[in-house]
Order: sequence, then C-alpha cells, then structure tokens
Amino acid sequence: MTAITTYVNAKDPASPLEIHPVTGTIGAEIRGVRLAGELDESVIEAIKAAVVRHKVVFFRDQHDLTDERHEAFAARFGDPVAHPTVPVAEGSRYLLELDSKEGYAASSWHTDVTFVDAYPKGSILRAITIPEAGGDTLWANGETAYEGLPEPLRQLVNNLWAVHTNVYDYAAVLQNAPKNDEAEKARSQFNQNVFASTIYETEHPVVRVHPVSGQRSLLLGHFVKQFVGLNQADSARLFNVLQDHITRPENVVRWRWRAGDVAFWDNQSTQHRAIADFGLQRRTLRRATVNGEVPVAIDGRRSRTVKKEKVKQYEPA
Repeated sequence: MTAITTYVNAKDPASPLEIHPVTGTIGAEIRGVRLAGELDESVIEAIKAAVVRHKVVFFRDQHDLTDERHEAFAARFGDPVAHPTVPVAEGSRYLLELDSKEGYAASSWHTDVTFVDAYPKGSILRAITIPEAGGDTLWANGETAYEGLPEPLRQLVNNLWAVHTNVYDYAAVLQNAPKNDEAEKARSQFNQNVFASTIYETEHPVVRVHPVSGQRSLLLGHFVKQFVGLNQADSARLFNVLQDHITRPENVVRWRWRAGDVAFWDNQSTQHRAIADFGLQRRTLRRATVNGEVPVAIDGRRSRTVKKEKVKQYEPA
C-alpha cells in the first residue's frame, strides 16, 4: 500500500483537465468541462482519475444537464443503478430525487447504500433548486482517516467487520425537521418508501481496499448496525470513536451549492452528509449512482449479504 498524498496546490499537470483542489486532503473543482456535451474518452478517463485522487470533484454551472443527459453522463462510468428500495424520480430511469419540499432533510454521515454487498462505486449529484442560505454538503475522506488512526486502533480495525442495514431509527436523522403535520406525514411516507419493500443486512470489512488505487479506507456511516462479535453497547462506543476520526475537519470538504452544480464522488472511500440548516426553503437535487463491486478486506475476504427479507411495514423503535 502506498502512502496517502495530500493535494495542496496540486494542479495535476499530467491531466488534460483544469483541476483546482478545494482543500489539502479532499475535494477539487474541475473547470471548463460541459457534462451535457459529447465528451472524448480521454476526458472521461481523466475525470475517473480525478475522482479516485480527490475523492469528490465539483462542476459549476451545468444548467443544460437534463435528467436524460445526467443518466447518459453516469453511464460513461459504468452501469447506472436505481436505489434498491426507494422509487426513482418521476420521468427518469434510475435517478433518486432528494427534495425537501416537506421541510426536512436527512442529515447524517453515510456512504450510499452500504446495506447491500456491491454498493455503488460512484454517485453523481445535480443541484436543481438550492436555498438562498444553508443546505451545504460535507464529504469526508476515509483514506486519510485510516492513515491518521493511532497504531493500536489501526490494528484493531484491520480485522474488524460490521453489519450494515437499512433498518434503523430515522427519527434521529430527521431530528431537524419542523414539528408539524406535513413533516410527520413526510416522515411516515419516507419510512414506508425505505422500509416497506426489503430489509437488508450485509457484513462489510471496516477497512476496505480500494479496487483502483489499492488504498485502505474506513467503511462506516449511519447504516452500521453493530460490529461482528461485539454487543450493541460496545459497538456504539467504538463506532463513535471511529466516526469521530473520519469526520475530523482535516478530512472534510464543504461545498456551497449553486443551482446547476454537479458533485461526483468516490463512494468507495468517502462519507457525506447534507446539512439541514435551511428551514423550510426548497432544496431539490437528483442523484445517479454507478454500480460497484463487492468490497475486499485486507485479508482478501469479501463482503456478504446475510439477510434480504421482504416485509410489509417497518416501525422504527
């Protein structure tokens, strides 16, 4: 495994893209690329490399990126997939709509869809309606988080596995929601969408080896139910210790959205969180995800699904 590099002032001279790092450890803005256009394969390959290197890349002012073009752009990077439990956005084939029209937003650190085994390798999020103030998104670098662990903790997590599930209490995630009838209705509808179809439980290594770079990163987030071999109480304490390392400010980038912005992140090595600080302002984005591969641990073992169960309804505790 090679050492993690930081990206302060790194202009990526070998890349054909105009890349401007946002922080020294994660995030970069790519300028001069129109995502709705006919992009050469060399540009696509350069974007792939930038996503692996910087973990999340941003494109401003992509106002002509329609749903159809958004899906076509995602398809250049692999097989696009719909969310396994939530219906696709109206008029699209596999886009997920994130819309705060009922006055709430899920604000919690996570990696997309880790409750399945081969969860998406990349996510591409397009901003449609953005609040005048608030509604930023944070991304955290799981690779620099792993490298920054004290040696005893690193030795512990190298052999640690966790159960990820889509069954957990969303009340905490939606704690910033306004307390009114519309918000309660939205909570109920959200729970039904997410939980009414299938419950998943999947065991993932806490340290995942990146399939392209070979780097090690911490794989956690709010879908973690508990660690394999530990009880709920010990799992909760250890989870908080490790999550605190991942979300240290030194590992995080914050993006202030404008309508037309696009963020493309490596879902294999990051977590992200929307900040629910915009009250009843409208915030609408649409997300495409690209199919991933089953994670591999340091010792070569692969993640496995241990439960996939059809249910009628789930009531959070």
